[in-house]
Amino acid sequence: MEVMLTVEGLEKSFKNKKALKGITFEVRKGEIMAILGPNGAGKSTTIRNIMGIMYPDKGSITFHNHQGKEIPRHKIGYLPEERGLYKNVKVMDILLYLADLKDYPLDKAKERILMYLKKFDLEGKDKVSIDELSKGMGQKVQFIGSILHEPELLILDEPFSGLDPVSQELFKDEIRNLADNGTAILLSSHQMNLVEEMCDRLFMIQNGQKVIYGTLDEVKTKYANFKCTIRGKNSLQILESIPKVGRVEQKEESAVLFLEQDVDPTSWLKDLPSNVVVQELKMNRISLHEIFIDIATNNNLIQEAGELDA
Repeated sequence: MEVMLTVEGLEKSFKNKKALKGITFEVRKGEIMAILGPNGAGKSTTIRNIMGIMYPDKGSITFHNHQGKEIPRHKIGYLPEERGLYKNVKVMDILLYLADLKDYPLDKAKERILMYLKKFDLEGKDKVSIDELSKGMGQKVQFIGSILHEPELLILDEPFSGLDPVSQELFKDEIRNLADNGTAILLSSHQMNLVEEMCDRLFMIQNGQKVIYGTLDEVKTKYANFKCTIRGKNSLQILESIPKVGRVEQKEESAVLFLEQDVDPTSWLKDLPSNVVVQELKMNRISLHEIFIDIATNNNLIQEAGELDA
């Protein structure tokens, strides 16, 4: 798959604090790549360097064989986390203005605006001022502005924040549609369930450096050990004595048993001691949300075998 964006060895400092420490990843054509991390991890700094809002102290950013100030920004779409549209400007006017900034033909832009307004349940809102729209409607308009000029690379920073479930589905469908048609998408979000549902690969940052990088399947296999939830009245001592259990979280008559790395769940269940009381049992892998929380809080509870790269 063609590589659209390459970020290599990115370093950035602010006064005495090193915000980025050798960040390296790539985004490929037609894929949805997640960039994840807790607040202050370096995600926004990375995105701002890609967008040319600031420039790195070391390292390089390459897009279509162009680097630094030579990157053709009109081929990149950007939805910032902090939304901002001129409040007293009509929807059609602000979107045409954004298209013009990207050197996109205005006659074609107008056609696409009307098409997208209909698609996002905003038909007839083209002559309405931004300040007359609800927050969710305003987010839809800003999203349209980020994709209107048919970007080859689309950067979305918390695109689902504040959206109702119906609007979330609209955004998800359109993001998938863009990827299916070849747009390379870099998506930053704290909503791990949506990331797990949508993204092909992910890059996780903590304290300005890479901690996870790979496809979802690779991350799940490497980091997401199995866990077993048992409902039944059992003592903590009995549960902790079960072979291949790394740790136990117990609450009233329910317990979650986190299994060690490379445990075969079928064999483990067959060998479950007969003195364990089981009223209900569920076996699944640790979620991306749990991996994120573990890394973000430096708990180091999740076992993994070495560094993951893709």
